[in-house]
Amino acid sequence: MSELFSEVDEELRREQLKKIWDRYSGLIIIGALLVVGAVGGWRGYQYLEAEKAAKFGNAFQEAVALADEHKPAEAEAAFNKIAADGTSGYRALARLRAAAEAGKRDPQAAVKLYDGIAADTSLDVAERDVAHIRAAGLLVDTMPYAELRPRLEPLAVNGRTFRHAARELLSLSAFRSNDMTAARQWIDQIMSDASSPPGLRARAEALQALLPPAAKS
Repeated sequence: MSELFSEVDEELRREQLKKIWDRYSGLIIIGALLVVGAVGGWRGYQYLEAEKAAKFGNAFQEAVALADEHKPAEAEAAFNKIAADGTSGYRALARLRAAAEAGKRDPQAAVKLYDGIAADTSLDVAERDVAHIRAAGLLVDTMPYAELRPRLEPLAVNGRTFRHAARELLSLSAFRSNDMTAARQWIDQIMSDASSPPGLRARAEALQALLPPAAKS
């Protein structure tokens, strides 16, 4: 008897599946084709993106080689091309490198390029902070501390990736602007931060030795 019931149940399932197929076969076929097409399209997209990344990776290395060969104009042009046409990761790196090459011929032009990168909210915070730091590095010898401070002070707080570089530039700028109190404050931050690199500590100690006695206490 149980075998009979099993056969009846099996026959009923087949009948139900046949009805479903008769009613929805077109939709099922279309759905299957869409799934296959989507998978194929995604695989194709991944392949093309990998090809593009490899292409621009090679182009980036060629631009770096031009820079290493002391061909700043050619390197700058190569980096600018990648910045215009490359994949998102290489575009940001290329913009930074193009600005660096521009700095070899025209520091003020490079500052403008770095400022443009720093203001681009589509980039990662770290990439924008690098641009701030590099621009400040070009300005530290000529810009008064009062003008450089707003550029760098937000980067000097705990938790920011490039706080050590920001503090060092701020201490140098304050010293050169004869603001020894501010120089002392930034040196103190460098020395009190346990994560400050040894080289930075050594330079901070050397700068501290140059402070007048009143500013050292």
